[in-house]
Amino acid sequence: MKNIHVGLILDGNRRWAKQRLWKPWKGHSKGFEKLKKLFDWILELEIKETSLYCFSIQNFGRPEIEKNHLFDIFRKEIDTLLNDERLEKDQIKIRFAGRINLFPEDMQEKMKELMEKTAEYDKHIINFAMAYGGREEIIDTVNKMVEAGEEITEKSLQENMWVPENLDIVIRTSGEHRTSNFFIWQASYAEIFFIDKHWPDFEKEDLVRILSEFEEKRERRFGK
Repeated sequence: MKNIHVGLILDGNRRWAKQRLWKPWKGHSKGFEKLKKLFDWILELEIKETSLYCFSIQNFGRPEIEKNHLFDIFRKEIDTLLNDERLEKDQIKIRFAGRINLFPEDMQEKMKELMEKTAEYDKHIINFAMAYGGREEIIDTVNKMVEAGEEITEKSLQENMWVPENLDIVIRTSGEHRTSNFFIWQASYAEIFFIDKHWPDFEKEDLVRILSEFEEKRERRFGK
């Protein structure tokens, strides 16, 4: 499955926790445990690029106690990635896509450190969509190009985006049938798969099945 770009909308952590009468952040913690497994699957299945919808612009409207727990999880996981030997061994580039200036300053510094550390790697790319929104990405990209005096064309606009590569597949867990402002430009011709399972219950077999269906059954005509 080389040279494929998979997007995942990691939905359902809070509902997963609610079903068990747990606090929402317990679901987020479980979701991050599954994310660690996803890293192994990405390498095993040789997926070139993966984009993960972790925290949207709108998520800043959640209760402060939940956001603080989430931010603590983010800090912990970024620290773990900074010391993960797989990054160098498997040449994994990490990118944070979004208005990361909205996060606490210490989180921003950790994100920048991780991106700088992996900037030259190119065998795999993992994009964390954080403080992300597809409309916001287009607006910020256009404003940046206007300020720089650059000509705006379809090609130049995409080259300047937070994530310039097109998506091939978008997967949303938890049974919702919408893409919720997730890479709306890059996913314009992506194949979309909606999964009834909440993200903590998503398994390798689900990913393998989706990749197989994409490869064997879906015909991509790109409007032709």
